[in-house]
Amino acid sequence: MHVAYGLAVGLFLAAAGWRVFAARAQGADAPPVLPVGKVAVWIYRPLDLVGMAVIAGVFYLLAVGGKEPVTMSVGIVLFSIMFLFLMAAVSVAIVIRRMHPVRWLGLRWKEWPWVLLIAPGTVVCMWVFFAGLQGLGYMDLMERLGVEKVQETVELFQKGKDPAVLILMAFAAVIVAPICEEVVFRGYLYPAAKRFAGPWVAAVCTALMFSAAHGNMAALLPLFVFGLVLVALYEFTGSIWAPVAAHFLFNAATVAVQMLVRVYGLPETAGL
Repeated sequence: MHVAYGLAVGLFLAAAGWRVFAARAQGADAPPVLPVGKVAVWIYRPLDLVGMAVIAGVFYLLAVGGKEPVTMSVGIVLFSIMFLFLMAAVSVAIVIRRMHPVRWLGLRWKEWPWVLLIAPGTVVCMWVFFAGLQGLGYMDLMERLGVEKVQETVELFQKGKDPAVLILMAFAAVIVAPICEEVVFRGYLYPAAKRFAGPWVAAVCTALMFSAAHGNMAALLPLFVFGLVLVALYEFTGSIWAPVAAHFLFNAATVAVQMLVRVYGLPETAGL
């Protein structure tokens, strides 16, 4: 997690610094930078560097702060839900005085029925990718490196005994996380980073932070790729509805698989 966050921050600073240097070297006669994709960046300002640092720093501390195993309880799950809502609210509060959230997040997307194809297509593609990793021995490598193969939340769905905790965790994973994480990582962090470092660096950096924020080394690569896919969906559609729908279905399918693992005793690798 430390390396992932360090790489993301270093890459962003290098790209942002290079862009500033290049702009000054070209001078006032340089042609304007043409927009890339459908996610606008004109509303973001240098002060957003502070907002980005605060939000990314909070997720970093949450991901790497606790090393001791924590027994999930109703209180801890409720805290996690409130934390995600708070981060999303902070992101909205930063932008709301510049642009209405409906316009900012592309909530009036006229082509929204496309999510009925985009979301399941994304889930199928990610499962194919996960199967490819599995076939290449990725999880075996993680095991040899002493890395925990299963995320804490996934293990909870497989082995947890408190129905209230399981219900709250399902609600957090299927409803809260897709909405709040997309508002934070794709809605705010990605376009702000795009404004200062360009779209490609912004996509890589925010996808790294998104994957590292989940706090599991084995899931770092799969979730990094998933983060890149969610950025692409946001750019191609210009609406947060597309990544939210894909994230929702992905998490819902994951929870469903864990329930099947639990009920029917399927191999745990089915829950990657």
